Amino acid sequence: MGKTLKIRTPRVFAPLLKPARYKGAFGGRGSGKSHAFAEMLLERCLTRVCRAVCVREFQRTLEQSVMRLLIDKIRAFNIESMFRILNTHIETPGGGIIIFQGMQTHTAESIKSLEGYDVAWVEEAQVLSQRSLDLLRPTIRVENSELWFSWNPRNERDPVDAFLRVKPPTGSIVVEAHYADNPWFPAVLRAEMEWDRAHDPEKYAHVWMGKYEQLTEARVFKNWRIEEFDTPAKTTFYFGADWGFAQDPTVLVRCWVDGRTLYVDREVYRIGCEIEDTPALFDTLEGAMAREWMITADSARPETISHMRRHGYPRIRSANKGPGSVEEGVKFLQNYNIVVHPRCKHTIDELTLYRYKTDSLTGSVLPILEDKKNHVIDSLRYAMEQARKASPAAVAADYMAATRVRDDDETDHEGAVVADAPTQPRRRTAIPSGW
Repeated sequence: MGKTLKIRTPRVFAPLLKPARYKGAFGGRGSGKSHAFAEMLLERCLTRVCRAVCVREFQRTLEQSVMRLLIDKIRAFNIESMFRILNTHIETPGGGIIIFQGMQTHTAESIKSLEGYDVAWVEEAQVLSQRSLDLLRPTIRVENSELWFSWNPRNERDPVDAFLRVKPPTGSIVVEAHYADNPWFPAVLRAEMEWDRAHDPEKYAHVWMGKYEQLTEARVFKNWRIEEFDTPAKTTFYFGADWGFAQDPTVLVRCWVDGRTLYVDREVYRIGCEIEDTPALFDTLEGAMAREWMITADSARPETISHMRRHGYPRIRSANKGPGSVEEGVKFLQNYNIVVHPRCKHTIDELTLYRYKTDSLTGSVLPILEDKKNHVIDSLRYAMEQARKASPAAVAADYMAATRVRDDDETDHEGAVVADAPTQPRRRTAIPSGW
């Protein structure tokens, strides 16, 4: 005798439960788009033999794929006995499979390996290239196959927006979702959203409400990109920290340099973090590894630096601040090609939104930096302070003396705050006997 799987779905995603060749969900952070598609995929796997590919434009490792989310869902639904979770893929009932791939590595020939698949889910579709979209669409073509897209809008000219929002194909189902539509909107995200809504309307509109970026000549940083990468062993790291005031965020960022390229691979970020909780916050960065490295931190809070030194961070030092230090630090960062790992979401937000001031009368861009959207930017400036003031050889000697070289060697809806967003009644999926 089979059993029934009960799934609660926010009402905003209910249209996506109907069959359609193309399905899309776009909107702001915290809306639950990925959770909805993950649940839909598992439901499909339980009701038919399914061969699915979960793709991103860039994917060198499985760390940033949706594999972790799918595994969490399988365990939350208590259906682990029906799936076989392997290192690189998931085997599904009836001989099906879910695989995870990056589109950038595919060619017109290699993409043919996906011709037998009946579902393709494109996560972070805002960065999907036109080339990848053109390769994927005709490849997924078995009877009743579907292509799903989930994304946070970036630019109306991005291929996925032009395809599914400007002139969507006939029969497509596309929904817009935001945090208010998510009954399980996490408390930690709510705190960040409330801060942005009160202090930074532009960021709130883009990040939380899914509005397009305001691309103007006032953008400070144009020398950066988002890309998944592996951090080499024995890397010399640079750490910078900025302290929160009242409801401001406390930030720790980790970066490293290769020639003229600055890589940002880790960040921690919390709004309203108390001084006594800051060591524990910093410890969340790769198992407290930052305790063994030099950290350059905002000198405006000497009591915080003193507290950190007494609680496991003896190598933390004050940044040198003075007239022109902000401008000098920003110009130094502008001289690098900056590559940001996709997991560093707040770094991405600030590099996107950091602006020069504009003249309120003429609209002209002024050579004056706005003092907002810059908590991670400040941390990056502090991290690179020694590199800015010393020759490369001096920097290497200083860091090798003060730090060590590294050795070779998402629960579902945790801390949820139930919002007013409505859900569909639980849908019941009958699981065939023997699966």
